[in-house]
Amino acid sequence: MKPEKLPTTSKNDLEKFFLENNGKVIHKWWHYFEIYEKHFAKFRNQKPRILEIGVHGGGSLCLWKNYFGQGSTIYGIDINPSCKRLEEENINIIIGSQGDLHFLNKIREEIGQVDIIIDDGSHIFHHQILSLETLYPMVKEGGIYLCEDTHTSYSKDYGGFVKNPSTFMEYAKDITDKLNFNHNDIERDYIALNTFSATFYDSIVILEKRKVVEPWHYRTGFTDGF
Repeated sequence: MKPEKLPTTSKNDLEKFFLENNGKVIHKWWHYFEIYEKHFAKFRNQKPRILEIGVHGGGSLCLWKNYFGQGSTIYGIDINPSCKRLEEENINIIIGSQGDLHFLNKIREEIGQVDIIIDDGSHIFHHQILSLETLYPMVKEGGIYLCEDTHTSYSKDYGGFVKNPSTFMEYAKDITDKLNFNHNDIERDYIALNTFSATFYDSIVILEKRKVVEPWHYRTGFTDGF
């Protein structure tokens, strides 16, 4: 339900920047800010490298620059050549399509490793899947890959509907089986071998990058308890 007016106070610095913004356009679902804070806070003031797919008005790149602090480096990707004019200190914008495999491979080569990737691009299913499969190796150990606005998987405007096997959400659901590859016969691909967790929210899917080690268990104590 849409509130009658925006909140007048904030729970975190991301919300505060958004509410006080009078610069470049930022368009976000309100509940995203709590999710960002939960998963991104550990990178603050650590000079992280951030890649966001989808520049739009450029405001979210400024949001990240402010939030992550001095020394952070922000990269933006957009298909619109006009977005290039939104560059500023520590914000670099590269023009190209996330649906172009050649371009994505070029991004991997030119940018190198990053701490966080945010997919807020076309929201087209096969673009989201292609971007994840191609760019995930860029994410450092302990880093985050976040795909947002995943509700397009259910949108008729994008050809989506519940249980449509071609959507990003159905693809992402399969990752939950990959997390358990030690207990099933699923293919051990790159995502399976390098993903510690997959977290699902309304319209957001987050993968935490960490090389997977074989699980083990042990029992301590001398008697069974009752």
